[in-house]
Amino acid sequence: MLLPLLLIAAAPDWVPARWQSSDPKSLELVAQTPINCLLLEKADWSADFAKAATGRGIVTLAVLHPGLDATDDARKLTSLGISGVVIEGDFDPKVHAALTDSKILTIALPSRAKMRLDNDSEPIIGSYQGLWPGIQIEENGATKSAPSGAPWIDTNTGFLRFVRSYTSKPVWIANQPPAKTVLPVNRYLQAIGDAAIAGAHWVVSLDDDFNRRLLAHQPQALADWKRIATTLAYYESHKDWKSMTPKGQFALVEDVDSGALLSGGILDMIAVKHTPVQPIPNPRLSAAAMKNAQMAVDVDPSALTPPQKDVLRNFTRAGGTLLNAPPGWTFPMPKSGEITLGKEDFKKLDEIWKEVNGMMGHTNLGARLFNVSSMLSNLVGTPEGKRVVLHLVNYTDFPVESITAHVLGSYTHARLYAPGTEPRELPVYKVEEGTGVDIDKIDTLATVVFE
Repeated sequence: MLLPLLLIAAAPDWVPARWQSSDPKSLELVAQTPINCLLLEKADWSADFAKAATGRGIVTLAVLHPGLDATDDARKLTSLGISGVVIEGDFDPKVHAALTDSKILTIALPSRAKMRLDNDSEPIIGSYQGLWPGIQIEENGATKSAPSGAPWIDTNTGFLRFVRSYTSKPVWIANQPPAKTVLPVNRYLQAIGDAAIAGAHWVVSLDDDFNRRLLAHQPQALADWKRIATTLAYYESHKDWKSMTPKGQFALVEDVDSGALLSGGILDMIAVKHTPVQPIPNPRLSAAAMKNAQMAVDVDPSALTPPQKDVLRNFTRAGGTLLNAPPGWTFPMPKSGEITLGKEDFKKLDEIWKEVNGMMGHTNLGARLFNVSSMLSNLVGTPEGKRVVLHLVNYTDFPVESITAHVLGSYTHARLYAPGTEPRELPVYKVEEGTGVDIDKIDTLATVVFE
């Protein structure tokens, strides 16, 4: 019983990855990175590997899939020395309960629709379903446009930001690279950043070709692996960023039943315009949660309880601007398990965008960014606002230059961070809304810290 408790206590510090080898010598590659938690498919379950990993302080988790005798397989793991199990997919609740009762450390990575966000017994909250991050290109080679007019970016950040607002547990997203695809290393860095700017972990997963070349110690694969390690180390060296709360004056009241687990929905739509958004799940709606908001959208007014409606009523009485969505504006999770909007929902979103965009106008609701059409951002900070952090991810394969950011508040220092480089001071200047900085170039990932 002691071992699972110790493991659970360490879970917030795990840096997870899928590993396609049972050779203990392959752990030398892991040792070169911050990765300290490996997810192993059945073909790679090995007592020798588990023992070697434990000796290096690396947690091993056996991946179980629906349709197999999960409880029997889990019992076999005890003799192998594997630390615990990951049940990936939608299992019968009885199986999950049996594994939990057996005292085996169990992490559930179900479909988004089956996530149990409010389950205090879960050491990790997560899902195996996710989009592969990147700018969506249409068949003719043109960039697809979102309702906002910006390039359509496939991202999991909106979904992850909602989940992070719902739970204080570590959050994992375990989507894998597209099948039969060889990806440039930048796409992996984008996947890491796509989750990290929301305070979550992407479970590192390499395409088959990359994995083969890496295990063979081919020079280019080793160089790319080093860049992945550097990026992971970058976010792990700034763990305080994860504990910071969303900053900005725009609140989005939504819930699981109103489309919050979908990607490409309202939260992502607003974020593409680089308006800082504070997602507020219906059960978390309170006067304290709305304290810093000046504008808000209520996705499904019919789902609120009388006390929750009173919170929004008091918000408008105090001068806040509220947009109540009309009936039929919600986007519930499709029964098929899809995680993005369907064509009809996208049309509906397109129609609603005019109202939301008109509401926001050109007001600075926390931060305004310029020359960032291929990027996403997230603004977080300390409760008192003395320190704010602006995360930036570039979803193209080439650098973005001449970026400008205006943040609310008066700050005297700004520092630019990026993986593998030394932090450097950015000159700050006053603007009408607060403080401005200019950034000459961003490759893939960067963070600006204002103090």
